Amino acid sequence: MRVERWGESAEGGQDRSRGEVAGDMPLDELRVALDQASAWVLEYLSGIEKLPVLPRVRPGDLRRALPANPPEQAEPFERIFHDFRKLVLPAVTHWNHPGFLGYFAITGSGPGILGELVAAALNVNAMVWRTSPAGTELEEVTLEWLRDLLGLPRVFSGTINDTASSSTLYALAAAREAALPQAWEHGLRFAPPGRFYASEQAHSSVDKAVLTLGLGRRGLRKIPTDEAFRMLPEALERAVAEDRDAGIRPIGVVATLGTTSTTSLDPVEEIAAIARKNGLWLHVDAAYAGSAAMLPELRSLFAGWEAADSIVVNPHKWLFTPLDCSVLFTRDPEALPRAFRLTPEYLNTPEAGEARNLMDYGVALGRRFRALKLWFVLRYFGAQGIRARIRNHLFLAQEFARWVDAEADWERMAPVPFSTVVFRYAPPSTDPPAQDELNRGILEAVNARGTAFLSHTVLRGRYCLRVAVGNLRTTLSHLEGAWRILKEEALRARSGS
Repeated sequence: MRVERWGESAEGGQDRSRGEVAGDMPLDELRVALDQASAWVLEYLSGIEKLPVLPRVRPGDLRRALPANPPEQAEPFERIFHDFRKLVLPAVTHWNHPGFLGYFAITGSGPGILGELVAAALNVNAMVWRTSPAGTELEEVTLEWLRDLLGLPRVFSGTINDTASSSTLYALAAAREAALPQAWEHGLRFAPPGRFYASEQAHSSVDKAVLTLGLGRRGLRKIPTDEAFRMLPEALERAVAEDRDAGIRPIGVVATLGTTSTTSLDPVEEIAAIARKNGLWLHVDAAYAGSAAMLPELRSLFAGWEAADSIVVNPHKWLFTPLDCSVLFTRDPEALPRAFRLTPEYLNTPEAGEARNLMDYGVALGRRFRALKLWFVLRYFGAQGIRARIRNHLFLAQEFARWVDAEADWERMAPVPFSTVVFRYAPPSTDPPAQDELNRGILEAVNARGTAFLSHTVLRGRYCLRVAVGNLRTTLSHLEGAWRILKEEALRARSGS
């Protein structure tokens, strides 16, 4: 039986069309396309306020507007970019909009955008040192800069992941490896039941990490909080003692500095003491608020995090770096490799004992050149420029909180240590469940206007609104506009019109 080879027709002759390689986009065409794309970026950023923050689309609108099948023939870039602007852009929620005040507002800054562009052109995979010496070593240096800017001890070393969800997963995996080393070879079948601890305000990524690590829902015990939504250390200590007496192995505790709902700060110093006493791994989630440690006047809020075994800080949240860029610092440089190092023969290189391989620090083998955009950002703004911008966001949030406090029908629901304000419309003549419905309606009405986007949370069973300041383009006038709309929609909701 004759086997047809590539490039040969079924009749035995050569199929010349199959042997021709068209190659990449010609460089002169790329130059024109780059000019067009860069002009659009400038146009977009300069006119972003004219766009609604939240797109006016319904589920399925974009899908129905796009062809069901891929193109058979090549299409010119001009047509592709036209369809991007006509079809895709109207379905974008504009996180870079100065009126984006929901979740944790972020900025894809100019230097960050440029760093992302250059990284895409280089297209390196820094899985081992040899595959990208620059990707490996620039990450080391940039994170040493960041560590020093945050005031962390030099014992900490860092790696970059995509999001805090991955960073937290890897930190807890290192904690599990330290507490249950038999799991590496035999899994959890022959290990005692283990448990992590976190406050009831901790991010859901902690729950997901514990589930992913095979400990189940019961592998995480939620610790109650005080009136300011901070973990109660005495409740943590009691929970650890109860579990140990019940034959459950306490593994680690997650303390949060800047919780997602309220940006509250767990008492890390007290939690660290309990962790040391009980042999627990201490992971500090400072994904949002960690960047604020660059301010000397706020450094005291982070007291105790220097005792942690691992810390996560997200430059893509409040350090003006485009998604995605999450930094995981660890005290023991071998903690992550002990949990993840697995080197197939084809990735053994002569530099193995001399340089670190980033693939050993998590699940992902592939490693993007994320350090480049962070390096661009730190150099372009400088420490002084970054501090000034964070201070401005703190000022804006305090101003908004002051407006809320001054209104009899509005109620602030949590302290404002950083740049997020949690509040609700609470007219005294309306009972709490009815107030919840009013606030739901207000949120939808404000977001429908298109000039501002807010998010919500639930605290002590009550529906609350959140304003988070974090975008470099957000000014006092944007907050004034959002506050004016909030009050208008509150009156409209209360009157039933």
